[in-house]
Formats: sequence, structure tokens, C-alpha cells
Amino acid sequence: MNTRATGTVPSTDFHLHRPTDSTRLRDQRPGFKDTFSALRVRNFRLLVSGLLVSSTGGWIQRIAQDWLVLTLTGSATAVGITTALQFLPTLVLGLFGGVIADRFPKRKILLVTQITMGTCAGVLALTAFTGHVQVWHVYTMAFVLGLATAVDNPTRQSFVTELVPRDTVRNAISMVSSTFQLGSLIGPALGGVLLGTIGAGWAFALNGLTFFASISALLRMRESEMPGFHAARKASAGMRIRDGLRDGVRYAFHEPAVRWAIALVGIYGMFCISLPVTLTAFADRVFHTGASGYGVLNSVVAFGALAGALLSARRVRPTRLRNLIGIACLLTITEVLAAIQPSLWTFIPVLASMGMATLMFLTAAQSMVQLTTPDGLRGRVSGIYNLVFIGGGAIGGPLVGFLAQHFGARSALMIAGLVPAVATVAIGLRLRRDGRLRLVLVRTRSPWHQVPLRLNLQQTEIQLSAPKSAPLPSRTSRPFVLGRRQHARMDSHLRPMRTKRRPQHH
Repeated sequence: MNTRATGTVPSTDFHLHRPTDSTRLRDQRPGFKDTFSALRVRNFRLLVSGLLVSSTGGWIQRIAQDWLVLTLTGSATAVGITTALQFLPTLVLGLFGGVIADRFPKRKILLVTQITMGTCAGVLALTAFTGHVQVWHVYTMAFVLGLATAVDNPTRQSFVTELVPRDTVRNAISMVSSTFQLGSLIGPALGGVLLGTIGAGWAFALNGLTFFASISALLRMRESEMPGFHAARKASAGMRIRDGLRDGVRYAFHEPAVRWAIALVGIYGMFCISLPVTLTAFADRVFHTGASGYGVLNSVVAFGALAGALLSARRVRPTRLRNLIGIACLLTITEVLAAIQPSLWTFIPVLASMGMATLMFLTAAQSMVQLTTPDGLRGRVSGIYNLVFIGGGAIGGPLVGFLAQHFGARSALMIAGLVPAVATVAIGLRLRRDGRLRLVLVRTRSPWHQVPLRLNLQQTEIQLSAPKSAPLPSRTSRPFVLGRRQHARMDSHLRPMRTKRRPQHH
């Protein structure tokens, strides 16, 4: 007869290094309701709604801004200068933006940056309406907008971890990515309609009005309902700018999960951000679809990225290095497959898969960085993350454009897939040599294939449970020490005096 033990027995999971419960892991299987679990938090709902409106307006302004510069100068180089001025502050001052995000209250910082961005849109709208707009006006507002963005991006990324509980941080990051993807779908189309009907001035004015939604959402948030607000303020109290910058860089190189995640983001950012350059060459020289086909290809990438964000939101378990390397390998495979597609109809589904894999990779990397970093360092590490990502795109954009111009679009996309693939394999081998990467094949045994145990005994059900008086110890993460630990020494005159026992005389 079969002798079975029923009940719940805690066992140690060697992947997570803490006691787990098989029943609890079965209950944590992602479902459709887990896709939007972070939206149950009121403050996060306000943040996402404000970001959806403002990101849509940001794409409207970007389309109108580039078109206005092209109309004033007739030069594509001037459009490139405008884009460079908008991203240059992040490359130069991105680290200081992360220090500011950790030093001051993040909600107040976001209020200042959103008001600054809305003011830039209002100034451009006013100059366009009066007819006195010049190209240096657009250059100046693009540079000021870049300064605000250099502080806004790390602040917003680290602010998400203060709004939601720790077990829903990954879902919250995926929801923010989905919000920006929706904005990239709606904004360019709406901006093109506004430019063709009522002009660039109204597009700038509409973008300025969208910031009222994000500002009002920030004002309506309640600090008493932020789980990580007090921990973040306590961790960054009394921090100096110079010491804070040094500690952020030191931690990013000290923690292996953060170091390798940022390294992968820099490598893939060098080629993934420059995908629109490659798509331009595909639409013009390979498939001969023109501007309309280029718009269709960008929409396909955006739809795939939106699907990838929703799939990432359903994941409930934390991301590890082997998951990140697996998603990176999937991204390189889709890029290589897209480069060898013979027709447009086979290129489109592979392109959608590429957009999905790109967003899944970026979400996994960002969630790993955010969950690994302590409370008082998230803003600085996010600043390093943005600096490496955008810096890689600034280097890779001209490089991929040069390859597409001299060797063809297919060769450029093939190289953009093979070079990150070689780097990913090299990093994986390094992690395996250091013992930080293990490929594990989990095999479950079906109860119907178990060998029966015949002992001529009666069938007995045994209830096993952990004693309540002695819970199993769980491993706690060792904090990152930023300075010397000061030990309080008790003075000798404050020590309790030991009383001598007097002898008793009879």
C-alpha cells in the first residue's frame, strides 16, 4: 500500500535562498488579475494616469518641434542638433540628477520638473502664435527640456518603488513602460493630425495643457500611503552631493547584479535605440514603402513593445541574472531572423517579436536594478542606468547609420544582433565561472508514476507542519555599508557596580 504524507512542509528553495512553501508558490502563479495588480494602489494609479497624458503630449511636441525646425531651416542637420541638445544634459548631468533624486523628496522634484516642461511648451506655443519664432528659441527650449528630463527620469524610476509594496515593484515598472508605449502610439499620430490641420503652435499648447494632469496627480497623492517614503528619506538624510555621487558609483560596481545588468543595458542600448535608423533604411531601400511604410513599421514595433510590457507585468517572481541573459539571447535571435526575412509580410511579425523582446529585456533589467539597490541609492543608480543606456544609443546611432548606408540595411541589422549576442555569451561564461549563473532543469515527478512501497502496513495519513514556537529562520539581505560603523562605548563610571556579598556571622 502507498504511505503518503499530507499537509504543508516548508522546504528551502536554493534559488531564492529562503524557506518557501509549495502551496504558496502554486498560489503565486500569474493570472490575468496579476497583470494590473499595481493599479490597486491609489497613488500609483494617479501617477500612471498623469504619465499617460503627459507622455502623449511629449510625443506631440517632439513631432511638432522637429517639423518646425525643418520648416525654419530646411536642414536635417538642424533637426539632429535639436535632438542632441535634448539628450546632451542626460549624458553630462545624469549622475547629478540621480543624486538630487536621492537627496530631496521625490514628489516635490517631480512637481518642479513637470512645471518646467510645461513652461517650455508654453513658451514655444507663444512664440509660434506670435510669428516671431526662430530656430534658437527651439534650441534653447530643447536644452532646458533636456535639463528637466535629466532629473525627472531617475526621480520617476526610483519614485515608483516608494508608491507600491515590494512584491509589486516589477508589475509597477511594467505598467509604467506600458504607459509610455501607449503614449508613443497615440502621440505621433495625433501630432501629425495637428500639424496638418491647425499648425505647430496648437500642438505645443496642447502639450502644455497635458502637464496639468500630471501636476494635479502629484498634488493629490498621500504621503501616508507610500510604503517606502520614510525609509527612503531616512536613508538619504544628511547626504552630501560629492559623497552621494561617489557612493552611487561605488555601489553600482560593487553589486554584481547591478553591474552586469547595467553592462547589458549599455551594450543593447547601443543597437536597440538605433532601431528607427535601421527601419528607415528598410522602408526606403529594401521594401520601397516610403514614409507611410516607415510609420507602419514603427507602429508594429510599438504594438510588440506594448505586448511585451503586459507580459512582463504578469511575472510575480523576481528577475535573476539567468532570466535577463535568456531574454537578451531571445532579443538577438529576433534581430538576426528579421535581417534575413525576404518579404515585408514575413518581416512584420518578426519585427513585432523584436519589439516585445526589447521591452521585456528593458523591464527585466530595470526591475533587477531597482529591487537590488537599497532605498537610499535608487536615484543615483537609476541615474547611472540612464546615462549608460542613452550614452550607448548616442554612440550606436551614428555607427548603425554608417553601416546601413555603406553595407545595407540587412547587414546593419545583422551586425546589431550578432555583436550583442557575442557580448551576452561572454558575460554568461564569466558569470558561470564565478559561480553566479547556473542552468537548472526542474523536473516534476507525477504521483501516478511513483513506485509503490509494500510493507504490509495499513494506510495512514500523517500531518506534518512546522511548529509555531520555533519558526524557520529566513535569510536577510546584508545591507550595503556606506561608511564606518560607529560603536557606542560605555564609560567606566556608568557601568553597574558589582556588589560584594558580605559574610554572615553567626
